[in-house]
Amino acid sequence: MDTALLLNVEGIKKTILHGGTGELPNFITGSRVTFHFRTMKCDEERTVIDDSKQVGQPMHIIIGNMFKLEVWEILLTSMRVSEVAEFWCDTIHTGVYPILSRSLRQMAEGKDPTEWHVHTCGLANMFAYHTLGYEDLDELQKEPQPLIFVIELLQVEAPSEYQRETWNLSNTERMQAVPILHGEGNRLFKLGRYEEASSKYQEAIVCLRNLQTKEKPWEAQWLKLEKMINTLILNYCQCLLKREEYYEAS
Repeated sequence: MDTALLLNVEGIKKTILHGGTGELPNFITGSRVTFHFRTMKCDEERTVIDDSKQVGQPMHIIIGNMFKLEVWEILLTSMRVSEVAEFWCDTIHTGVYPILSRSLRQMAEGKDPTEWHVHTCGLANMFAYHTLGYEDLDELQKEPQPLIFVIELLQVEAPSEYQRETWNLSNTERMQAVPILHGEGNRLFKLGRYEEASSKYQEAIVCLRNLQTKEKPWEAQWLKLEKMINTLILNYCQCLLKREEYYEAS
């Protein structure tokens, strides 16, 4: 085990457990970083709070996407691919961890329809619950403490190297994605691939609904988006009718 390294960030100490390969990756905005992690308390037993390997699925975040636990981006961007490192992080960096952990656990238990990537930022959820539903997390939230993260960096992909999901896109990118998704839906519809077409229409609708939340209801831009949404909804309903899903289309 190497000597602890400082990352020139207050309240963080890094210890390299296994050296990585190659040069430090180019962590540009939009890069997708895939990794395994284990979170432990700083007690004598080094009590494990979460472990992605036990869940059986790695974690991934998008650089520059305001991930809930901002310190993880700092930690990951100090690593090389295949590196395993241990990070001690003071409470100034770990206060929001119970909220993140709650989301991850619920997803792992199948209580959330999305995959294991958490992209809701901010502290608002912390005040929405008197309990997080997990005794150890409630305790951690009431009495924040330093935590240890053991991270194994698996892969770093540039934005052009993977298919970005719509929640990863900027507002401009969402607007640009809508006609592409709409066109792809129309193409699939003509081929009789109605289930695939409906997914494209749905994805375009989600993009527009997200954009619409940033506009004032009934003003010009909001109404423009509403018109686009209604067109896509009609396309989506056509797919349902073709699939004889009459109840869902009504």
